[in-house]
Amino acid sequence: MTDIPFIPFDQGEALLDWIGLTDALAAGHALPKAQIGDTFLYRDPDTLLSRAAWIDGLGMAVKTATVFPGNPADGKPMVNGGLNLYADGDGTLEAIVDFHLVTKWKTAGDSLLAARRLARPDSESILIVGAGNQGRALHAAYTAVFPDAQFSVWNRTRTNAEAMADDLPGLSVADDLEQAVRAADIITVATMSTDPLIKGDWLRPGQHIDLIGAYRPDMREVDDTAITRARVFVDSFDTTIGHIGEINIPLEAGMITRDHLIADYYGLDRFNRSPEDITLFKNGGGAHLDLMTSRFILDRWQAA
Repeated sequence: MTDIPFIPFDQGEALLDWIGLTDALAAGHALPKAQIGDTFLYRDPDTLLSRAAWIDGLGMAVKTATVFPGNPADGKPMVNGGLNLYADGDGTLEAIVDFHLVTKWKTAGDSLLAARRLARPDSESILIVGAGNQGRALHAAYTAVFPDAQFSVWNRTRTNAEAMADDLPGLSVADDLEQAVRAADIITVATMSTDPLIKGDWLRPGQHIDLIGAYRPDMREVDDTAITRARVFVDSFDTTIGHIGEINIPLEAGMITRDHLIADYYGLDRFNRSPEDITLFKNGGGAHLDLMTSRFILDRWQAA
């Protein structure tokens, strides 16, 4: 075990960049399609979640998370975990990577890859909906591709948005969500909402919508009108269809058909837009993206 590195958050993050990660994610999808599998174990109210992926040519990864809702009352993080990365050739353990490092970069990088293909390159205004840790990661990621854009944040609890703006110079706080959506070129949403926050009637041609937060069958961040007006893309058909309310609810209601979902990342050449399109990307996550991200992290670690 002495030769197997553990890559902690701060030391690992110092070696990473967002453009490099999105290039690595694109390259990972040029390899054979991933095999993925999730397992859940429960002891009320606690959860043990493991997500596994195997990509021929890239190796294997198992990311395990423990979710203990009672921890914050004792001053401990609610979510903990780690990722084991295994060699493609012989299955030996190559590295253990901090859970939060992989999750942060995987999630924001997933959305950024789509934005590089689907958002207008001349986008000048970016709205972040949700002022949590992921909202901050999205600010860092989008800044790498749109360095001259003006950023704003909206959050249900305004004090959280103000705290985020205090930490990130140049970030303004939006008070009116509808007005902020109408004004933005890119809207990136990372919330835990079960009721749609973004209304399709607020959207205008040329916008790009990036949806991150909804991950359960009962969760949605946009309404049916937004889905029907937009050209819709997902990161993976396998981890969104049948799993996430954002896609399932309008499918099951007959508001859209399966053909309305244009492509996932295994059809990355179809990620394109015309200037007047409204594009919408659903970030579903998935263990294969954890594998691609952790391989990128290990490559940078070894190079350093």
